[in-house]
Amino acid sequence: MKRTLLVLSTILSSMTFAQLIDCNELFISEYAEGWSNNKALEIYNPTSTSIDLSQYMVIRYSNGATTATAANAVQLTGLLAAHDVHVAVLEQLDPNGIDQDTPIWDSLQVRADAFYCPDYYTSNAFYFNGNDAVVLAKGTTSNITGATLIDVFGKIGEDPEIPGFGGWTSEFPYIGSGLVVTEDHSMIRKAYIVKGETNPTISYFDPLAEYDSIPPVIDIGGQLYGNWASLGSHDCDCNPLSVEEASKSSVSIFPNPSNGEFYINGASDYATILVVNSLGQKIESITNNSSALVSFDLKETRGVFFVKLTGNEGNSIIKRVIIK
Repeated sequence: MKRTLLVLSTILSSMTFAQLIDCNELFISEYAEGWSNNKALEIYNPTSTSIDLSQYMVIRYSNGATTATAANAVQLTGLLAAHDVHVAVLEQLDPNGIDQDTPIWDSLQVRADAFYCPDYYTSNAFYFNGNDAVVLAKGTTSNITGATLIDVFGKIGEDPEIPGFGGWTSEFPYIGSGLVVTEDHSMIRKAYIVKGETNPTISYFDPLAEYDSIPPVIDIGGQLYGNWASLGSHDCDCNPLSVEEASKSSVSIFPNPSNGEFYINGASDYATILVVNSLGQKIESITNNSSALVSFDLKETRGVFFVKLTGNEGNSIIKRVIIK
């Protein structure tokens, strides 16, 4: 109890917390913690206006730390359009790099909107592992104590890494039981989450309460590929519904995530249905005879897949399904 109060006091004295309104502030929409230096964060703008990212920074609280310095933070760059995402990727691009400078995979490089933290000793904000809390804050790296926290992944002040576990897990108490889901995994924010988490002193971090967890690497015929297809767009209830989006919203996939057997409901207006993997490779395609409910059985596959439904007039929508 004394340690909890001490951690609370330390954090409260070093950072303020935003009072967030739904769909009114940036938040983390995906956290990718892959093998070696394959690290990325996707930041989503749920508002109806563009946002200057230079007002924001990412801070890493490593191994249960309760304080951070400029060396643990990095300023974001660019202009983020309404209802769009910014894919921020660790900048290790030298194909001859080793150890701390091991290059990220090409499949992740092409997803990046911007690269960050090329030198670990200058800024280690993007060298997070499954046991580090990652914060999105408004402010500058020169004044971290004056920053405003607007989202946090993980729990500041807690290190879930114990023997056999390298991150937060799937079962309470989310340390030491269940399956590790934040190490060597990508965490995709659920669509109904419409604002960030601003309470850094939550009693526990349940990683699956707000995120879906998928492995960032898939094995196709013995060859490993980066499972990064989900980076670059985000399904969110903050998105405005155009006529096309309204049609899209009437189509649902369940269960999702699934074990490979899933159903598509509301498919009667679509003549063909195509399932592709994260590399764009065809997995299965069917012709639909105006059936409202269509089923697929892909139990031999794992990862993130995209379902493209196309109507007779060429109109199409794309839905995402996660198979574990």
